[in-house]
Amino acid sequence: MASGGRLYAATHAFIASPIGMLLLFGWSVAFFYHLCNGIRHLAWDAGYGFELRDAYRSGYAVLAATAVLTVLAWLYVFLA
Repeated sequence: MASGGRLYAATHAFIASPIGMLLLFGWSVAFFYHLCNGIRHLAWDAGYGFELRDAYRSGYAVLAATAVLTVLAWLYVFLA
């Protein structure tokens, strides 16, 4: 906005394009994966989940939570 309306329009057109949407989707997946895996590491820091079975389960839980949070965020974007 500070650079003028033409630059804003060009940026908006790129973000709204299929490539821009794909990049935004990828960034949201990375964000939610990092968030969920950070919570997993906090549990490890507290001393929970060191058993091999628990480590695998928490890894799958991170992947599932990443998928659910990403889908919910994008549903909010498109339906709101």
